[in-house]
Amino acid sequence: MRKKTLVLLYIFLMLGAILLAQETTETGNTLDDQFTDVIDNSNRYQDYKVVKIYKLNALKKSVMDSLAAIEKDLNTAQDTIAAKDNTIGGLSANLKSTQDELAVSREKENGISLFGILLTKSTYNTIMWSSIGLLLLLLVVTVVRFRQSNAVTRESKLKLAEVEEEYEDYRQRTLDREQQLRRKLQDEINKQKKN
Repeated sequence: MRKKTLVLLYIFLMLGAILLAQETTETGNTLDDQFTDVIDNSNRYQDYKVVKIYKLNALKKSVMDSLAAIEKDLNTAQDTIAAKDNTIGGLSANLKSTQDELAVSREKENGISLFGILLTKSTYNTIMWSSIGLLLLLLVVTVVRFRQSNAVTRESKLKLAEVEEEYEDYRQRTLDREQQLRRKLQDEINKQKKN
């Protein structure tokens, strides 16, 4: 059992030495130097090394101090990583919102709002030129119809004037005839009275 304990202790110490070889102790020696010192300055008993307990305790203290320092560094590194992750998350959210704003800005830049609807410039141009074309077509149709109606109205006015003139002539002739007939009648009445 003693052999197993010493072997396990030796393995533990070697692993600790490998992991923490560069760590220094209170005296300024590295763990690797301390392991070498413990091994070199320990006595031999048959195939075993006999290590003095105070050296083992000092080595254990150095290993524990080194582990505590590494754990502290690890915690600091984890805190730094967490802070950087938070910063990255914030920057990613900021980037996303900036990209969204850029997309909206580009959409507005490449579009025109018509009656509250955002249209692309080509669609807007198509609608506007179609509207202008339709209005011009309506204007041409209105002008043509106006001219036709105006021509018909002029013709009708001319015909009305001719008819009114003919009617006036007819009325004048009728009045003249009537007056002649009355005269003739009066003359006949006067002749009849004299007879």
